[in-house]
Amino acid sequence: MTAAPTPVRVLVADDHAAIRAGLRLMLETDPAITVVGEAGDGAAAVTNARALRPDVVLMDLRMPGTDGIEATRTITGEGLADVLVLTTFDLDEYVFGALRAGAAGFLLKSTEAAALLDAVRRVAAGEGVVAPEVTRRLLAAFVAPAPVAPATPEQIDGYADLTARERDVLGCLARGLSNAELAAELVITEATAKTHVSRVLGKLGCSSRMQAAIKARAAGLG
Repeated sequence: MTAAPTPVRVLVADDHAAIRAGLRLMLETDPAITVVGEAGDGAAAVTNARALRPDVVLMDLRMPGTDGIEATRTITGEGLADVLVLTTFDLDEYVFGALRAGAAGFLLKSTEAAALLDAVRRVAAGEGVVAPEVTRRLLAAFVAPAPVAPATPEQIDGYADLTARERDVLGCLARGLSNAELAAELVITEATAKTHVSRVLGKLGCSSRMQAAIKARAAGLG
């Protein structure tokens, strides 16, 4: 008899108790997801992430005290969990700051329950791309005002260490492709795509595929 998969462990961080309760209710409709804790501000999110070691932190950005950006930076920097940002706004400096801090992706708070559940599962699986079409818009907006960014791929730290295949993978990340889309384009299995992505992130010193994509777009890839 095949054992049931281990549920995805989620920490919900938002300064509004009603929003946390609503998110918990949505998440717990999926037996493959378990809410292991809540946090009302960024400092509590970091403390609880250290104690509970969730797979994914759903992170609000605008919280009192330690905000979601600083909390994201600490959580991803310490390798405690992947962070999926929740925001009221579509594209703003808070989202950009969260991506710089290592967030795996972002959702609007108006997102339907099914999309939220799918995003949590995908981030836990290492996808980090909630919606490719939104990701492409984010990347385009993010790199536009950055004249100090590397002008060529060779100026990206770690780029010289990438194999030819890994450079192909980086180009796919720059276009916002998911693992499934990447695998189809490069004619490899999805498992192999995931392995290549992990190696690219390690060589570039990135904590999320979004960070790698931003570097690649700034260097003219994608």
